[in-house]
Amino acid sequence: MENRQDKKAQQALIKIVLITISSAVMAFNLKSFVDTGGLYPGGFSGITVLLQRIVYSIAGVMIPYSLIYLPLNLIPAYIGFKYIGKKFTLYSLYAVILTSLLTDLIPRIPITYDILLISIFGGIVNGISIVIALVAGASSGGTDFISIYFSEKKGKNAFNYILAGNIVILLLAGVLFGVDKALYSIIFQFTTTQVINLMYKRYEKHTFLIITSQPNVIYGRIKEITNHDATLIKGTGFYQGVERNMVYSVVGADEVDRVMAAIKGADPHAFVNVVKTEQLNGRFYTPPKE
Repeated sequence: MENRQDKKAQQALIKIVLITISSAVMAFNLKSFVDTGGLYPGGFSGITVLLQRIVYSIAGVMIPYSLIYLPLNLIPAYIGFKYIGKKFTLYSLYAVILTSLLTDLIPRIPITYDILLISIFGGIVNGISIVIALVAGASSGGTDFISIYFSEKKGKNAFNYILAGNIVILLLAGVLFGVDKALYSIIFQFTTTQVINLMYKRYEKHTFLIITSQPNVIYGRIKEITNHDATLIKGTGFYQGVERNMVYSVVGADEVDRVMAAIKGADPHAFVNVVKTEQLNGRFYTPPKE
């Protein structure tokens, strides 16, 4: 019991460290690339920056980032708490609060003044910071709550759909403060989304076709690692004319390496074909967020 509690405490500490790193990177990105380039990062961060600049252009007062960003996250946090997971939402709120405070505290740190470099590399850094939070079991807040909600509900990545919504916000910013900034901001947001799609594999699926002499053992390993089921298909090998067993199973993309290692451990002579699954209908177990 103590070992289990120690393991949970260690996992929680690792999550806190990763979320802290994610928040620091995101705040740094906002005060270096985004602020220097005059970009709008999309989502609730973009709305916050847009409102800051509107108020500043009218009244000459720069409202602290946290005073806008934190209240905006109350409704998404409620969605996360009710429909996604309580621990996930609490970790996400920690990320939101820390990012907000660090954004207000960190001074502006220009890395480059080339607007295209800012758009591309700022988007890359932004995407990496979001992925770190997602891997740690949290989100960076705002529309990420909504993305995760629909991704969990539909079983597929919804970040591209959020990108379409962000473009509307960015075009509004373009009307108010210049189309060129809005277009560069779209490059920034597109780059962010592609980094997330490339690095975060929770909602991708792969199909295993395994020809093996140890079907029951391999099924047991798949079930133990992924909690997914499998189907045993009997067939005949043409070369030797003997009966063969093929185990068919679909697993998450983030589980492929562990499943492959388990298969090779159970049957070193197994013939394994792994195919990326483009579409899947029917029940598929996805580990729930806590």
